[in-house]
Amino acid sequence: MKTIKFDELELQPQILRGIRAMGFEEATPIQSQAIPVVMEGNDVIGQAQTGTGKTAAFGIPILQKVEPGSKKTQVVILSPTRELAIQVADEIRTLAKYMHGIKVLPVYGGQEIGKQIRSLKGGAQIIVGTPGRIMDHLRRKTIRCDYVDTIVLDEADEMLNMGFREDIETILDYIPNAHQTILFSATMPKPIMEITKKYQKDAVTIKVVKKELTVPSIDQFYYDVRRKEKIDVLTRLLDYYDPSLSLIFCNTKRKVDELTAELQGRGYFAEGLHGDMKQTQRDRVMNNFRKGKTDILVATDVAARGIDVDDVEAVFNYDIPQDDEYYVHRIGRTGRAGRTGRAFTFIKGKEVYKLKDIQRYCKTKILAQPIPSSEDVALIRSEKIMEHISTIIEEEDLGKSINYIERVINESDDLTAMDIAAAFLTEALGKQESLMEGENEYDFGHTGAEEGMVRLFINIGKKQHIKPGDILGAVAGETGMPGSLVGAIDMYDKYTFVEVPKEYGREVLEAMKNVKIKGKTINMEPANNK
Repeated sequence: MKTIKFDELELQPQILRGIRAMGFEEATPIQSQAIPVVMEGNDVIGQAQTGTGKTAAFGIPILQKVEPGSKKTQVVILSPTRELAIQVADEIRTLAKYMHGIKVLPVYGGQEIGKQIRSLKGGAQIIVGTPGRIMDHLRRKTIRCDYVDTIVLDEADEMLNMGFREDIETILDYIPNAHQTILFSATMPKPIMEITKKYQKDAVTIKVVKKELTVPSIDQFYYDVRRKEKIDVLTRLLDYYDPSLSLIFCNTKRKVDELTAELQGRGYFAEGLHGDMKQTQRDRVMNNFRKGKTDILVATDVAARGIDVDDVEAVFNYDIPQDDEYYVHRIGRTGRAGRTGRAFTFIKGKEVYKLKDIQRYCKTKILAQPIPSSEDVALIRSEKIMEHISTIIEEEDLGKSINYIERVINESDDLTAMDIAAAFLTEALGKQESLMEGENEYDFGHTGAEEGMVRLFINIGKKQHIKPGDILGAVAGETGMPGSLVGAIDMYDKYTFVEVPKEYGREVLEAMKNVKIKGKTINMEPANNK
């Protein structure tokens, strides 16, 4: 079916703003079909599984018609578990982020009822709760249904399986006025049909059954990452696994632009792809990616349609997708042509529930993974260099090189073959210190910086088309240090000086090892003020 953009649905601007903030660009199939029907005031029977975007399918039209000026309860949503009640309340609250005066309150067993009663006295237009606890409040008259005009039964089959049928029917009988009844269920057993027949009138049936999709040849991992740490974790994984081609998915066009700029500022060959770009731009970006001129493609789900590149080694879900099917489409772009691919997903907090839905849907396991340390990255780089060296030893004629090194060793009093090998490895890693020496000592004695700061030398400058913003972005980005703490940046043709607080000096030097700025490997060291 034709996909619908949210701005085609005649929604309030505040709701559209909330939708965009959540990263939704276009409606999922259940949203495309359900939102217009619910907005018309019809009773609805929706057959859809978890992970199809059904919360927004009823949450968006509910917000469209709710009266923010009245604190009376207008909507009651029944959920089978406290976890789902909290999840649904959170999502509707986020959608209503820019609507003034909307209160969404979850109520469930296990939480102190006195606290809930106090919250209810303050008024809440939308209440999301488990049937047992909603029943409890109705008996106490702490929830009043006089102004309720919409009731939603979410995951109705699950509520029936848990023995809530009697409670559900009692709650439906409590609502005195004419109202809209919206029911969502993954399956439609006989008891569900009996409820719809008794409590709904001329209900419109909407059915979206997800395709069974599996992803057996892809290693899937997830990382519990705070939002502000995502970029650091991403770059560390890129350095650790060193994929030849990577696809990174974001939920919004704005995030694609921001992340692409951040990666480019850190020296990665990355380009963005989203719906606001002209076709000629998109063609150029895709051609560069196919030919390997661009290592990393950052894209939205919509823009990524039609990407057909067999050599993608890794897919990163920088933002967890809103639809389980999107997850399958995303990661299915790696592991092609008999290869084993890797997929990495970043989550935080309550997103773990979404991850569980995805695992159930895909019939697969997404394994928790520790974030590689900087030492892990250095070690894996050394191993890759040694693998390359082993290939050279097996395939190349090294006679002339061996003769030359033997001559150098024989002419030297204290130079050994091990010294030369270690020096070549260190040179290949772009480091001045051996990996095995542990923590490095730096001389910050007299660097020429103002008091409390240290002055650092970087071996790139204006002739490499580097700007002060590139230096600032790399230092702040690699260390997590606020950019405002970075002092003077003095640029010359072939080198640059940057000042940082003395207490950050060692951390900056350690973090900037093996870093590239605009694709150029850099060397940073304390400035020598002689």
